[in-house]
Amino acid sequence: VQLQASGGGLVQAGGSLRLSCAASGSTFSINAIGWYRQAPGKQRELVVAISSGGSTNYADSAKGRFTISRDNAKNTVYLQMNSLKPEDTAVYYCNAQRYQLGRTYDYWGQGTLVTVSS
Repeated sequence: VQLQASGGGLVQAGGSLRLSCAASGSTFSINAIGWYRQAPGKQRELVVAISSGGSTNYADSAKGRFTISRDNAKNTVYLQMNSLKPEDTAVYYCNAQRYQLGRTYDYWGQGTLVTVSS
C-alpha cells in the first residue's frame, strides 16, 4: 500500500484546509485509514480514522471541527479541517492499517505540513 498526502499549507486561525490521501497498491487489504499529526517536540497523535465499514474515531481535539470522508472510486480519503487553531499546526500523516493474523501493519504517507497562524 502506498499513500500520497497533499493539501497542506499556511492558513490563518479560523480558516479551513482540506487534506487528501490517495492510496494505491493493495488497497483492498486496508482495514482502516486516517490521519495522524505530529507537532514540533510532540509525539505523533491520531486525528481521525475511518474503518472499512465506515466507523470513525475522532480525537477530542478534532471533534466538531474536522471531518473525514472517502471516495472509494478514487481510493482517496479527505480530511476537511475547519475553524483551525494555531495548535493544529503540525505535519499531518496519512495512515493505513491492515489487520492480519492478529497483527496490525501500518503504512504511512510522506506527511504534509499544516501551519495555522494566529
